[in-house]
Amino acid sequence: MDRLILKIKLLLHLRRSPPGNVSFVRRFSYNDIKRATDGFRWIIDNSSHGAVYKAKFEDGRVALVKEIRDFDEAKDAFYREVQLLGRLHHRHIVSLSGFSTGHKRFLVFEDIENGTLKAHLNDPLKTPLNWRTRLQIVIGVAAALEYLHFFCDPPMYHVSVSSSTIMLDENFNAKLCNIGRLSSHGNDITLPQSSPSKDYRGQVCGNIIFQLGLLILELITGQSSEEGGVDLIQWVEEFRFSRSIHKMLDPDLGNNYDSSELKGLLAVARLCIKSLDKPTLFTPQVFRYLQKKLGIE
Repeated sequence: MDRLILKIKLLLHLRRSPPGNVSFVRRFSYNDIKRATDGFRWIIDNSSHGAVYKAKFEDGRVALVKEIRDFDEAKDAFYREVQLLGRLHHRHIVSLSGFSTGHKRFLVFEDIENGTLKAHLNDPLKTPLNWRTRLQIVIGVAAALEYLHFFCDPPMYHVSVSSSTIMLDENFNAKLCNIGRLSSHGNDITLPQSSPSKDYRGQVCGNIIFQLGLLILELITGQSSEEGGVDLIQWVEEFRFSRSIHKMLDPDLGNNYDSSELKGLLAVARLCIKSLDKPTLFTPQVFRYLQKKLGIE
C-alpha cells in the first residue's frame, strides 16, 4: 500500500510541476557547460545525434555531458523527459545529474571511470576483460532492463543495448547509458504516445532482447555487433554451430573460461536472437534464466 501511495504522489508531482520546474536533477547554464568542457574542447565522441564531452565543474564534479541535437519537441516535453530520466536509480544505469537548455540542450551524467565496453573489447591497449567480468556484465545489463520494463512507472522502453552504450565503472560493473527519448537512437523501436497494445509492447521488448543476444555474442567472440551482427547471427543459428565455438571465441580469453557456463550463455543468446521475429521472452525471464544457467546472483 505504501509503495502505491508513493507512486501516486510521484505521478501527481509530475503532472502539477510547472513548465521548466524539474526536480531530482540540477539545472546548469550554457556557460556552466562551456567552462566545464573547456570551451567544448574535451570531446569524447561526436555523431549526428550530438557530441559527448568530458566535463569538470567548478565544484570539482567530474561528469559526462551529452549534447541533444535531434529532440525537436517543445521545452515542456524536454523537461518531462529529463524528469523521468532523473528518477531512474539502479546500480546498472548511468545516473542523470543535470541538464541545460537555452542556446543548446545538454544532459549531464555521472562520470564512468572505465569508459565504454566497446573500447575494452576492441582497443588492444586496454586490459582484456576476463570471463567472470563478461558474465557479470551480461547479468548487470539484464537486471537493468528488468528494472526499466517492470519496476519503472511509466515503463521505459526507449533503450539501446550495445557495447557502445554500456559503460564500465571502476569495478567493471556494467551501466546502461542510452535510455529515454532524449538519449536512445537508431536501433530502438519508438512507442506511440498513447498506451501501446500488448502486442506492440511485445514487439518492442523482443527487439531489446534481440539486442541483448547480440551483446552476448559480442562478449563471447570479441567481434562487433554494431553493424547488425549478421555473421554472428548466422553462426549461432547454424545446426552444428557448437563444433566451431572454439574458433569463434575471443582470443583474449585464451582457455580461461568455464565450458559449461559458455554453453549456457550461448543458449541464452540463441533464445534472445529468436525473440526478434517471434517474441516469446521478457526481460525477467531472461534475467532469471541467466542466473540459473550461470549460477550468478
